[in-house]
Order: sequence, then structure tokens, then C-alpha cells
Amino acid sequence: MRPGVRLGIDVGRARVGVARCDAGAILAVPVETVPRSPEGESGDLARILELADEYGAVELVVGNPLALSGRATASTEDAVAFAARLAAAVGAERQVRLVDERLSTVTAQQHLRASGKKARQQRPIVDQAAAVIILQHALDAERASGTAPGRVLPTDEGPSPL
Repeated sequence: MRPGVRLGIDVGRARVGVARCDAGAILAVPVETVPRSPEGESGDLARILELADEYGAVELVVGNPLALSGRATASTEDAVAFAARLAAAVGAERQVRLVDERLSTVTAQQHLRASGKKARQQRPIVDQAAAVIILQHALDAERASGTAPGRVLPTDEGPSPL
């Protein structure tokens, strides 16, 4: 298992859920829900990079929301585009890894409902809960297989677009 703090990222149309793990890469915990910036602005990316610096993250794990059949959807395209922008922004100092996240939001909603949270109470935290599920699944998969999950996105080693 590779050591180091990682951020888990659940990309939604309105919000981005962020989670992190400890330096031993054992346990994922929620961090923050970041509002998505309008097209052409990069406030959401800037905040995620601030969190990566604050926690000393060595890697950013972005959920890839495929359909149950494995096919891409509109949400897949949005998440992949966001991850590519993130990879370009971090440059060579950190890896951005895209991992399968089928049903992470549904699972997060089920867990929150089971804990007694009503739908209205879930809205501000469901993205964080989904990010925790994405990151914890990636950590567990790496621990079980001995190989890093998903795929690394290419980075732009030029100046940051932020």
C-alpha cells in the first residue's frame, strides 16, 4: 500500500464533495462540500488545490460515474472533464486518478437515511459522504490487490491555469 494522504472527489453538477484519508491510507473521512464554479471560472479547482496543500495530499482520486452497464453518461463526461482540468491545474506535483464510482451517491444516501437524516438534511453533506465512499473503496481495492486503482490522468507541466 502506497503511503500518503489522498483526497477523494465526488463531482456533481452543483457541488463537489471532498474527503481525505490519513497518511497511512487507512480511513477516509469527509472534509468539505465545494460549490461548482460557473463555466469558465476556476474557484472550485482553486479550493480543491488549497485543500490538497492544507492536507499534504499526494494524490487526488476522482470518481468516474459510469452507468451500471459500464457505459459513459452525461455525468461521466462532466466528471472526466473536471478531472482533466484538475490534472492540468496540479501539474506534476500530484497525480489525479480516475476511479469507478458506480452507485456511490446512492450508497451515501442510503447510509445517511439509515443514520436518521431526512432528504433535506442530506443535501449539504451527501456529496462529502459520496467522496468518502469513493476514496475508501479506492483505498480498500489497492490494499486488496496491491495495485493502485483506476487510471492516472495526464498532467500539464506548464503554469497552472488558475
